[in-house]
Parts: sequence; structure tokens; C-alpha cells
Amino acid sequence: MRVLVIEDDATLGPALQEFLAGQGYAVDWLKDGEHVPGAVSAQSYDLLLLDLNLPGISGLDVLRQLRREGEQVPVLVLTARDAVEDRVAGLDAGADDYVTKPFELAELAARVRAFARRRTGQAQPQLEAGPLIFDTVNREVRASGRRLSLSVRELSVLEMLMGRVGRVVTKRQIVNSLSAWDADFSENAVEVYVYRLRKRLEGTGASIQTVRGFGYLLDVENAS
Repeated sequence: MRVLVIEDDATLGPALQEFLAGQGYAVDWLKDGEHVPGAVSAQSYDLLLLDLNLPGISGLDVLRQLRREGEQVPVLVLTARDAVEDRVAGLDAGADDYVTKPFELAELAARVRAFARRRTGQAQPQLEAGPLIFDTVNREVRASGRRLSLSVRELSVLEMLMGRVGRVVTKRQIVNSLSAWDADFSENAVEVYVYRLRKRLEGTGASIQTVRGFGYLLDVENAS
């Protein structure tokens, strides 16, 4: 999942970016609201984390502008404004959820995971594909009860494949979903992670197939 953090605090912004990247998301960060519409139109995001107290144009005005322009990207508002009328204003402007500062990172992570499940149509906090079960809360994968040792990037690539099991996922889709603006992540890197995942999946009954000219798909049809 690709996330855009809009936060002017020079400490909190990078901290959120680093924390969410550690959760396996591709995360970009903006310090003001003026560049948000351009960023959203140029890149497909799955979630915006939007602070309301921004310099220049306020977060609330940014949100209203996005909705006027037809942008349907989910927005999780982060703000120190905890009055009921402030929460109502944010939700009425088009926010999908609301977190009041200060907040616990564990709570924020849980809310972001909820958006991720909604995006993939999963009601439960886990993905299942043949013998594979992906626990999105603890960020771990088990194959027939055995925990697989995977890196953060490997987990993210496998999560994409499991969320689209039986369908082709292109290299470009993987790069766009997992690579932040300043990340050195290419289609060649995707090949490396897929190669490693194939090794990890040996003997599980699940496999990653290459569809030449298109991309990859997770095959679990032959799993016992």
C-alpha cells in the first residue's frame, strides 16, 4: 500500500514516514498542503495521512479541494483539534477516519491496516491463499502452520501477490506500490525479491509463476 503523509512538523513527519515504511508500506512525505493535489494526480495513493494544521492552505481546505476534484483516495486526518465540531467538520469535508494527537503508533498502525484490508476486500486481519496465511497484524506469513522467515520487502511483495491470487501483478505495479519518491527501488529489484520468495516458498505448495511480457502471479491451485 502506498501512503502519503502530509505533516508540517519536521520531527513527526519523518518519524511517521520511517515508522510506516517499517510496516511494509511505501511512504512519501509532504510538509505543506499546496503540493498535495499535484502529488495525488501524479501518483496513485491508497491512503493520505493529513494534518489539519498546515502552513498556508489548511488541511481541511486541502481535503475539500480533493473531494471537489473527484479524488476518492481515503483520508485519515491527524490533528490536535479534539473538539466534536472539529471532528464533524473533518468528516463532513470528506475524511474517512480521524486520529487525535497525541496518538499511539500502535493505534495508528491498526487504523492503517484497516484501510489496507478494506482496499483488498478482506474483512479479517489476515490474507489466505492456499497453504499461505498472512497475518497483517503481526506481519508474518505461515505455510501449513510453519512461519516463513521473510524480510520487510519480501513480505510486501508476497502481500501484493496474495491479495491478487491467480491474477497477474506487473513489475511496474509492484514498484509503484512499494517505492517511495526517494527510494532506490527498480524493476530489477523486484526480480531479486521474487527470486528470494520462490526459494522461501519451496515445498509449501504455493509458487510464483512468471507470465512473460506481463508480470507474476501466485499459483496455489496445485497446493495440497
